[in-house]
Amino acid sequence: METPSIELQLQTLPDSPGVYQYYDAAGKILYVGKAKNLKKRVSSYFHKVHDNAKTNVLVRKIVEIKHIVVASEADALLLENNLIKKLQPRYNVLLKDDKTYPWICIKKEPFSRIFPTRRMVKDGSEYFGPYTNFKTVNTILDMIAALYPLRTCNYDLSNANIQSGKYKVCLEYHIGNCKGPCEGYESLEHYQKQVDAIREILKGNFKDSLRDFKKMMLELAADMKFEAAQKIKEKIEVLENYQSRSTILNPKISNVDVFSIVSDESMAYVNFLQIAHGAIIRSHTMEIKKKLDETDEELLELAVVELRERFHLTSKEIILPFELDFGDKIKVTVPQLGDKKQILELSQRNAKYQRLEQLKQMQIVDPERHTNRIMAQMQKDLRLPTEPRHIECFDNSNIQGTNPVSACVVFKDGKPSKKDYRHFNIKTVEGPNDFASMEEVVYRRYKRLLDENQALPQLIIIDGGKGQLSSALKSLDELGLRGKIAIIGIAKRLEELFYPGDSVPLYLDKKSETLKIIQHLRNEAHRFGITHHRDKRSKSALQTSMETIPGIGEKTMLALLKHFKSVKRLQLATEKEISEVIGTSKAKKISEFYNIGKS
Repeated sequence: METPSIELQLQTLPDSPGVYQYYDAAGKILYVGKAKNLKKRVSSYFHKVHDNAKTNVLVRKIVEIKHIVVASEADALLLENNLIKKLQPRYNVLLKDDKTYPWICIKKEPFSRIFPTRRMVKDGSEYFGPYTNFKTVNTILDMIAALYPLRTCNYDLSNANIQSGKYKVCLEYHIGNCKGPCEGYESLEHYQKQVDAIREILKGNFKDSLRDFKKMMLELAADMKFEAAQKIKEKIEVLENYQSRSTILNPKISNVDVFSIVSDESMAYVNFLQIAHGAIIRSHTMEIKKKLDETDEELLELAVVELRERFHLTSKEIILPFELDFGDKIKVTVPQLGDKKQILELSQRNAKYQRLEQLKQMQIVDPERHTNRIMAQMQKDLRLPTEPRHIECFDNSNIQGTNPVSACVVFKDGKPSKKDYRHFNIKTVEGPNDFASMEEVVYRRYKRLLDENQALPQLIIIDGGKGQLSSALKSLDELGLRGKIAIIGIAKRLEELFYPGDSVPLYLDKKSETLKIIQHLRNEAHRFGITHHRDKRSKSALQTSMETIPGIGEKTMLALLKHFKSVKRLQLATEKEISEVIGTSKAKKISEFYNIGKS
């Protein structure tokens, strides 16, 4: 049977929540998505041109649309996650994870062993985890070993085997790491009490163990058994030290999962923290490669479902940076202040650190990819038609209206290209007129580039607000470059960017890489312009001073200023001191001019 047209398929879609699947002409799965309203969501793909080129390519390939209706949006989210993992469509982010995470097992047996494992066996044993790495598991097991002496052997310690004397105590008993249950030196009841206490610690509840140890320590001290009491005190310190490293400000916050997301144009990083009894008992950051310029909301929604499934999270409350709907069974909290807000910020910090770490590694291993990523981000942030591989920034410098100059700094691939920096002495403008000066230098700069057939930049940045930008635009109009080069003005408040013909400025995130590069450009232009301005003023002052002394040239005056540091100190020097620098005859001319004494 021939597949109906897309228009016909769209008309027959229901107005219900569900999951949709796109297939190409060869019957291959392209994309899986979920929707509150299937008809509206799917139709939106075909009735507009998308900003993202990959989305437009996806839409062109779609030949068949399949759908599954579900009871609620929360059910759609769960089904979408399962289908993505099962079908692995080309245009979906894949939240798959091939790693087998470690667990801590409390074995179901008499005198339970406690050990790490990557394999869950359904024999009634209890498993805690999964933990994100073995380092955490080993830290917890080391702490447990310091608190409770448990057996490490794999003997079958049934009552019959113990009574028959089948086993003998080993070295672990003699060095105090085990109480010898294999020969009946420790009762099952006492041993299992320790296992119960360990179970609570693994759940994040340290309160009961601390209370029992403190009671034991006081009883031993009262019986004058100070050495034994000191050993219990050491156990309390081990437990408190471990607890203090992960305690949240408010211990009332319990059985809560926290999720946050940080993203750029190609990757997203989702961190989750699991909180139990006021302590962080687990943290993990998932990296997601974007496929279709997905929003943070879309990615976090998928990641929450996946992480809860992967790490067997059963909490009824989750803390998120923004509102999402996971159905009636899960309460979503978006904290604005207080302890929960602090926990969310901690999660966000973990996600940011993971991203920074990956970026640093990328910069070292693959600098070209790092540059490409930044250029793509700048193009997106600044709404440019092309990547700004070549940027030029202009800054005017005049102090108290004297010696007006302008600087042009050049960045290529986001880095300074100092050999291309240029200074301009203002020629056609009298006095401190920043607007006219900007008009002059922009005209001169691009007239020359056009005359010499040199490459033009993709972006011009004008250090100044709307007035400076308008002046620069006049020159671009005169040269016929309006619309061929993107141009923006940056106000004194650096995050305000002005565009031609738009009265409302664009505001960039203060922490964005795009803003950091613009800030670097502006600082370089300012530094380069001020340096030239100072040099020009110094030379101007020097020339004024030299012109008034007959027979004294520039080199002589420079040598004197280098030695005496200033004209004032030169005037205070003796003729003898001056002659030691430039010789007797020239020293005499200077001393006569300034009426300096010989001695």
